[in-house]
Amino acid sequence: MKRFWILILAFAAFSCQEEVFLPLATIDGDVPVIEAVWTDNTFYNEVRISLAENYFDTLDTQLISDAEVFISVEGSSRKIPFGFNVYSNSYLPLNAGEKAEIGETYRLTVLWNDNEFTSSGTLLAPPTVDSVTYEYQEDRLFREEGYYIKVYGKIPFEEDNYYRIKVIENDTLKNDRDDYLLFDDTFGLKFFEEGLELNYSFNAGDKVRLELYRMNESAFDYISQLVNLLFNDGGLFSPPPQNPDSNISVVKGDSDVLGFFNVTSVLSRTIKIEEKEE
Repeated sequence: MKRFWILILAFAAFSCQEEVFLPLATIDGDVPVIEAVWTDNTFYNEVRISLAENYFDTLDTQLISDAEVFISVEGSSRKIPFGFNVYSNSYLPLNAGEKAEIGETYRLTVLWNDNEFTSSGTLLAPPTVDSVTYEYQEDRLFREEGYYIKVYGKIPFEEDNYYRIKVIENDTLKNDRDDYLLFDDTFGLKFFEEGLELNYSFNAGDKVRLELYRMNESAFDYISQLVNLLFNDGGLFSPPPQNPDSNISVVKGDSDVLGFFNVTSVLSRTIKIEEKEE
């Protein structure tokens, strides 16, 4: 009899289930998304501008190619103009040799449709990478066999410790939500001296490039919020998805703006995985 009532209650609960659709904010008008990277390496420097889309939109990304874009050096009259490049679909410095210098503060300005958007950041000195090693490891719990890379270095800074590591395997950037390798000094930075092991297995013959970025806090916070958004599964206990807080401000006009300006130093190391003889 007790089992009978349990079954009745189970069927009653099932029959009461109802799919719930959470109301999401929609975009009014044309809202630009600015993704700007300014580094001490000319290879990475670009500004990409597109129009924001609603959460359920399936349209292709609409690029903005008619904006005026420049970076200025605070405390000087130096101005670095950008032009739209049809091959990269982004804005590149008109002088290809332009790059950031350690200790300088830079201000991004974007003029578009009677609006002015701006953001600033300081290029911080990079940490030190002493060596990059790899070692073959057998199967472990939750980790497959293969070659694992360790990075050894020193981070001597007392503040502004906000970092990201990118992994490029055989010229392909690892760019899934699990591949945003972010860390700060919340739990100390001693582990970097002892060797930071990357949670990837590689095969003999793989060529791996590691890029270490030291960012400003506002850019780090933006990317951290973006990662949280990527891990939002839309479940019952997940918050409604929302855009990361932009570090770009509206100086003129009534348009909103999304995206971020990332002033960052870049350290790059490349290693070729070679099978070691027993």
